[in-house]
Amino acid sequence: MKNINSNILKVALSTVLLFVITVGCKDDYEPYAHVTFTETGTEIENTSSDIEGDVVGDGGSTTEVYTWNNSRTTVEFNMDITAVKGGSFNLTIQDADGVEVLNETLVVGQGDDSRSGVSASGTPGDWTVTVTLVEFNGDGSFSVNPGN
Repeated sequence: MKNINSNILKVALSTVLLFVITVGCKDDYEPYAHVTFTETGTEIENTSSDIEGDVVGDGGSTTEVYTWNNSRTTVEFNMDITAVKGGSFNLTIQDADGVEVLNETLVVGQGDDSRSGVSASGTPGDWTVTVTLVEFNGDGSFSVNPGN
């Protein structure tokens, strides 16, 4: 009788342990989105450096901000999405006075998968570059260069 009770107890504990492991692991996954910024070149004789970056995600959302010294009054920009299954990619830039000089968004399945151009004119100094990914599933890149 003692051996039967011991076996029943082992089976019961194994079942409870299996249930705890299974339930505990079901909802651990969360989608991610990530933005990287890389500043290239150096500031020589009032010439600002360039910013390059990559975006990647599997359905997640994020907002990343980068402060960059632009000695010019505009920027040239380029943004691309590749191998993207869903979501949106927004690039917003504010000048040294906090005035928005650029606000561009690429939405998967709506229009082109790349965009480039020149920002509106702004005040030289420390500019803010903001990249926002919403339910972004894929990858892409961007660049921001001092304008004329």
